[in-house]
Amino acid sequence: MNENLFASLIAPTILGLPAAVLIILFPPLLIPTSKYLINNRLITTQQWLIKLTSKQMMTMHNTKGRTWSLMLVSLIIFIATTNLLGLLPHSFTPTTQLSMNLAMAIPLWAGAVIMGFRSKIKNALAHFLPQGTPTPLIPMLVIIETISLLIQPMALAVRLTANITAGHLLMHLIGSATLAMSTINLPSTLIIFTILILLTILEIAVALIQAYVFTLLVSLYLHDNT
Repeated sequence: MNENLFASLIAPTILGLPAAVLIILFPPLLIPTSKYLINNRLITTQQWLIKLTSKQMMTMHNTKGRTWSLMLVSLIIFIATTNLLGLLPHSFTPTTQLSMNLAMAIPLWAGAVIMGFRSKIKNALAHFLPQGTPTPLIPMLVIIETISLLIQPMALAVRLTANITAGHLLMHLIGSATLAMSTINLPSTLIIFTILILLTILEIAVALIQAYVFTLLVSLYLHDNT
């Protein structure tokens, strides 16, 4: 009970060396691949899910935007597997670190924006000044639109960090309460443990939904700039 509430969110080390890189590289090893002509049910289901997700995200894109399909599918698989692995006991979730989420959000956002300025510079600049804007409001609107554009990667990273961190902290609190009540009141312990199980199911859904939301927003930024 004396354990620090945020101990599970601290980046782990091995012999004083950061182990976050090894943990980040671990999820791709869990994705099964097949060398045979006929796939088993697991790989068939995996390929079906990848095609369904890719089709849903890439439908609104033109030919230039669809060149990002492999990157976006890889992104959603990486975030989803990382989030799910973080729900295991005594594990570490890299997506609870704002620095890592910013490292994913900023390059993708910057790539989409730079592509928009290179291919459709008139449309990209038109976003800073909506049509029919009164002349006195033009400087203020340009500043507001510029800030809203620059804050997009921060919003992406903070949304993912906050949702995953909040879920982990809530599970930690309820788990500690279950352990403390186990020696005091058994019926209350069963009720709290049931709540913990339901919360774990909810966190599994949140881990998948947040991976989809992160990738979908990147896809929307790409759509606006292609």
